[in-house]
Amino acid sequence: MSIVVTGATGHLGRLIVASLLDRGVPAEQIVALGRDTSRLADLAARGVTVRQANYNDADSLRAAFSGAEKLMFVSGNELGQRIAQARTVVAAAREAGVGLVVYTSIPKADTSSLTLATEHRATEQEIAASGLPYVFLRNSWYFENYLPQIPTYLEHGVVGAAGDGRISAAARADYAEAAAAVLATEGHAGKVYELGGAPFTMAELAGELSRQTGKDVTYTDLPVEKYVEVLVGVGMPEPMAAVLADGDRGAAAGELEVAGDDLERLIGRKPTTLAEAIRTAL
Repeated sequence: MSIVVTGATGHLGRLIVASLLDRGVPAEQIVALGRDTSRLADLAARGVTVRQANYNDADSLRAAFSGAEKLMFVSGNELGQRIAQARTVVAAAREAGVGLVVYTSIPKADTSSLTLATEHRATEQEIAASGLPYVFLRNSWYFENYLPQIPTYLEHGVVGAAGDGRISAAARADYAEAAAAVLATEGHAGKVYELGGAPFTMAELAGELSRQTGKDVTYTDLPVEKYVEVLVGVGMPEPMAAVLADGDRGAAAGELEVAGDDLERLIGRKPTTLAEAIRTAL
């Protein structure tokens, strides 16, 4: 058996490889892919097979997928290119005879109005239409979307456009554990897992920061257009600012709240809480 993990030079892909090793999957059965294999030297030192691959290079993907029983397709981060890249990945997986494709998607991808959901929905459709067995891991937001901003939150407060929307965020490592559980065990083909932790509002995030730091941290809710202006004003490119603000719009509409306990069942424990994530970050 071999498990191929794409994007292993990225945060999530690397954590998935580490989680597979922690679960006892032999290193020689894991293949870690990345554009720059020099960044995977530590995994190679642990016995993991390392191969170069690029979502835009069909030949590299076909070679990298050779012999793969399971493919962990970590979604790319190049907005506007992901649909074309998905077609390339899926075609290569089909040619290589991959037995199962596991894809990291977005909550409620089939119905979500989020801008980010468009490419994920198209990728899910591409995979399903390929005839390959698949699993969709619909990850909600990551705590890591917020934790690097804590110094700014403490100085200026929390600003957004999420209203009272509840966000079922979880730690990136929790999502990685869930992916590893699916890859390392059987019986998941055809499943769609909606993954997320205990939901919170942005005001509750500000309140938890206040509780743990003793500082008065407030949440200021803005119209989406005004939030885009704020993000652009601090140096964010406008297209990315628009996508982030649209994520808050979706959160306000309840599109980032995940029902059920799929994440807990896959990882076999309660997901990391907001309070724990903030405590660790502080």
